[in-house]
Amino acid sequence: MFEKVNPSHPDKVADRIAGAVVDLAYNITDNPRIAVEVLIGHGTCKIIAESSVSIKEKKIQNAVDRITGSRLKLEYTEVPQDGILSGNQKNEIRCGDNGIFKGTVVTAEQKRLSDMARRIYKAFPTDGKYIMDGEKVVICQSHASKDELSTFCPTAIINPLGEWTGGPDVDCGATNRKLGSDMGDSVTGGGLHGKDLSKADVSVNIYAWLEAQKTGRTVQYSCAIGDTEINGVPYSEIVETARAFIEAAGGFENFAMWGLI
Repeated sequence: MFEKVNPSHPDKVADRIAGAVVDLAYNITDNPRIAVEVLIGHGTCKIIAESSVSIKEKKIQNAVDRITGSRLKLEYTEVPQDGILSGNQKNEIRCGDNGIFKGTVVTAEQKRLSDMARRIYKAFPTDGKYIMDGEKVVICQSHASKDELSTFCPTAIINPLGEWTGGPDVDCGATNRKLGSDMGDSVTGGGLHGKDLSKADVSVNIYAWLEAQKTGRTVQYSCAIGDTEINGVPYSEIVETARAFIEAAGGFENFAMWGLI
């Protein structure tokens, strides 16, 4: 059983905006310290960023306009990272937060639905969400007819309430609210999006997921703020593994489009 949402779902739009802000921070310095929360909906985009670098609001506005199509009014608040927390990272890259993490192997069902979601989104880049439970498939895709969508899965339940509009004019969106879509059966105590690589919520989640795919088994880790290693692996090595993964994805914004699956 698995649910997937596409990059135009309001929650994923919020994740993408948060990722874009983190990308901007990395354009300023190699190792920024930043955490971003985004709430969108009904004409407004509210962003709060705790950051070690200052990002020009015009660049934030440009990112919001590009992702949303210039439909949302920006309310941006930026505050410096807490001095005590920043001191934790002063001399070396250390774990930036407490956390528990479980990486699991992606199932055939999850692969199948993720592939279907991507094919539908390529044809219809508007708000959509999809469920697969064995042979049961549900496709809820805005701005598309039943006949058009049935070509992706002839037996699917399609838009059971009829055609719909979707998007942030209909619904609100918030960062890290679709982690099931992004992670499948993997488990985290935090969220993947809107944070720099020092945060375990980003780097350890990615590392655990990659280890599960590599070993073919579930892996579990826990960590505490300030740790220099996790399960015998240097934290700096975990961060570099996650950095390579994010760079291969095309940055934090692109990673936020689909998550790990």
